[in-house]
Amino acid sequence: MDFDLSESEKAFRDEVRSWLKANAPRKDPAAESDTKALVASRRAWQKKLYEAGYVGITWPKEYGGRGAGFMEQLIVNDEMIQAQAPDPINVIGLGMGGPVVISHGTDEQKKRYLAPLLSAEEIWCQGFSEPNAGSDLSGLQTRAEDKGDHYVVNGQKVWTTLAHVAKWCMLVTRERKEANPRDGLTYLLVDMESPGIEVRPLVQITGDAEFNEIFFKDVKVPKSQILGEAGQGWTVAMTTLLHERGTLGMALATRAQITAAELTDHARKLGRGADPLVRQKIAQFNIEARALQLNGYRAVTAVKRSGIPGPEGSILKLMWSELNQRMTETAVDIAGPAGQVGDGDGWVYQFLRSRANTIEAGSSEVLRNILAERVLGLPRSR
Repeated sequence: MDFDLSESEKAFRDEVRSWLKANAPRKDPAAESDTKALVASRRAWQKKLYEAGYVGITWPKEYGGRGAGFMEQLIVNDEMIQAQAPDPINVIGLGMGGPVVISHGTDEQKKRYLAPLLSAEEIWCQGFSEPNAGSDLSGLQTRAEDKGDHYVVNGQKVWTTLAHVAKWCMLVTRERKEANPRDGLTYLLVDMESPGIEVRPLVQITGDAEFNEIFFKDVKVPKSQILGEAGQGWTVAMTTLLHERGTLGMALATRAQITAAELTDHARKLGRGADPLVRQKIAQFNIEARALQLNGYRAVTAVKRSGIPGPEGSILKLMWSELNQRMTETAVDIAGPAGQVGDGDGWVYQFLRSRANTIEAGSSEVLRNILAERVLGLPRSR
């Protein structure tokens, strides 16, 4: 496999790198501590990226995308991380919402939803997990009652990132009970401004409230907002999750290498670079980060062949989440008691936030089941 970029890809990389150098905003701690200011600044940043042609790289031109290849998307992802540029605000819409609409939506739905999603005019959230159906999505109980030309939705979702600022929610509901719980599900695009929706923030161990609970009480959803076929929501949901773990995983592969490099600098700064045990740990982290990147190339190949990430993407998310936890824990550990004073040179927040890595976007246990069954072909565990 040739790991080098082609001449045209190098030219595109240089173009993106130059643009980011001139336009990427610097971090503003004051703005990041103010939720409204943070959302406003990230909206403006995504709009600027969109106008420059760096959002929706692989999406069709007729719906506002660039119509480029997947390698160009990876180049933008890598350059964004290398430049330490802020993420676009609409990460869920870009990583999951848009791709699933492109895969399963009607022409009318693509025209309605994709352009405002790209420009951050409308932010999206994901209504999958429930209090009693987190890792087991097929156990969800949020009901969609057929009323002819619309559904009436009742139920609750939890761990919903960006629900407090979202316009649209990708909502998986149970339309009818079937012997197989994966049957009878209907995937809806729900307007978060509809009457009967209540959003309650959930505060994390970091002190942030980046996700929420959502309560639905007699919420009317027109049938024009079904994505895919009624009763076939499981298929649409699986497409969503493949994009979540695959697209996200490839960006995380690059981020892991950056974190490993930052940890190396952190150890040197603390005077721990000569400690053989610290050196051994950091060497191991760099090896794993490189292995993660090479596995990412396998996922790239799968996407280039089919247009949809395969189950191999679960490897990336699983490896990164556990590696990131060990790296941030090491960063706090080698600083000793001083590392727990203040922000610990930025590592305390990363350490606390990393505790969620092995839960969000599929717990490690669920991902191992997926890999066992769908990649290795082992018998089902249940």
